[in-house]
Amino acid sequence: MSTIPRRRRNSSAPPGNANNPPKAVRCAVYTRKSTEEGLKQEFNSLDAQREACENYIKAQIGEGWVCLPTHYNDGGYTGGNMDRPGLTQLMDDIDAGKIDCVVVYKVDRLSRSLMDFSRIMERFDKRTVSFVSVTQHFNTTSSMGRLTLNILLSFAQFEREIISERTRDKMAAARRKGKWSGGTPPLGYDVVASKLVVNEAEAACVRQIFELYLEKRSLLEVVKELQRRGWTTKRWTTREGKIRGGIPFDKNNLYYLLRNVVSIGKVEYEGQTFAGEHTAIIDQELFDKVQNLLISQGQSGGQGTRSKGSGVLSGLIRCQTCQCAMTHTYTARGVKRYRYYVCQNAMKRGYEACPSPSIPAEEIERFVVDQIRVIGEDRSLLAASVAEISNGAQIETHALDQEARLLTGQVHAAYGELSQLAIQPGSEDRMATIQTEIDRHQRRLSEIRQDLDHLTASQIQPDEVAAAFARFDPLWNAMSLQEQNDLLRLLIERVDFDGPSGEIQLQLHPDGIQALMDQNRNTP
Repeated sequence: MSTIPRRRRNSSAPPGNANNPPKAVRCAVYTRKSTEEGLKQEFNSLDAQREACENYIKAQIGEGWVCLPTHYNDGGYTGGNMDRPGLTQLMDDIDAGKIDCVVVYKVDRLSRSLMDFSRIMERFDKRTVSFVSVTQHFNTTSSMGRLTLNILLSFAQFEREIISERTRDKMAAARRKGKWSGGTPPLGYDVVASKLVVNEAEAACVRQIFELYLEKRSLLEVVKELQRRGWTTKRWTTREGKIRGGIPFDKNNLYYLLRNVVSIGKVEYEGQTFAGEHTAIIDQELFDKVQNLLISQGQSGGQGTRSKGSGVLSGLIRCQTCQCAMTHTYTARGVKRYRYYVCQNAMKRGYEACPSPSIPAEEIERFVVDQIRVIGEDRSLLAASVAEISNGAQIETHALDQEARLLTGQVHAAYGELSQLAIQPGSEDRMATIQTEIDRHQRRLSEIRQDLDHLTASQIQPDEVAAAFARFDPLWNAMSLQEQNDLLRLLIERVDFDGPSGEIQLQLHPDGIQALMDQNRNTP
């Protein structure tokens, strides 16, 4: 019979002796199923897993094993991460000392990630909690048992990665064949039975937009004309019945429309273009004329490289009225050059779109640097700034928690849809799209965990900050323009410019203050 984790007892007394019964081993049963399919049945997969585990525990009654009544179930949750309510409750009860042994039907029910499983086992070891799989018998208290466990888990993770690779390969093959692979439908088309079908009314608008650009030779002028006509981007309804798109055109989405090869009956994948299954709505000659004009005018949809002679607030300053970034630029009058920060909304839709489209660069740069000096000189303001940073970290932590919960819910819903599509013929394209979304969400969840760990570890002390600000002036004066730009990017989270009121607000970055303190220590 396979080895089983047992509680230590007095070796002088025989196990199960009526005069000296074995110490009770409190066993918790954990069950999990990746999808919600079939969970509403009277006897579902979770029930079957628990029954098998309970029978196994009953077989060990002579060793003092007792099954705890609490159900630690996760129905419709992936084993690729630890964001599961049942698992969370299980770990909390382990930390509270309520559990001696965790029993599962199969190893991958607990986790399909080797990294996550290692973390779980560390917490088990810390609380002297044993682990048993009723179909893969081993003892986690022995080195051989641990080796067997890691091998089994490695294969479980390998299986999951193979499934993901196969799904991505199917999606790539579909794109090479010119199939529509999902996402936002382009203007001029509707999605019918997972295929692009021409929407004649929208297609006529797209052709006029191409002609307008050739006529006006300016993205911004075309945007103004489209806004005058009340034309918007593609408006469509998701599978969940939510309305998406239908927003006014700006330089970015207009540029994307003019560059999209879908309109000439093609699809693009990894930099290569393939003939599509759908019908073209723009002829090749018109498309080529537009591309040549875009290139000749250096158009990039408003996302070009930073201008020569970049300002020290580039990437930091935002227009509070329009809630968008401000770009550094300049005008030349004779030999003299005047620098400005200009609202990107004004650059995309015209200067009349913003009540205060620009501000002189030297003026706001001087103000920002003076504000940093004032913070270092005013102890009460310094304390308030540190408190504000701490409050900002709490807000950011809450936002990350909220995002993690939202993404976890989306992952669960995606796995549920995958299970339903698996039995439907011709659903490979949709399954590939869903798998890509799942992979993206899980990568983001991993990033969120790292950000939360970093926020928890970040601690700022007022005295250290005061010492760092005291050295700011000599440090700033000794820096080059690029070094000043880099320092401000580390020190400041953002600069909000409210044009109508003339107010300017600075939001300090906790990591930047730490960088300033490090720079202070490293500068003689």
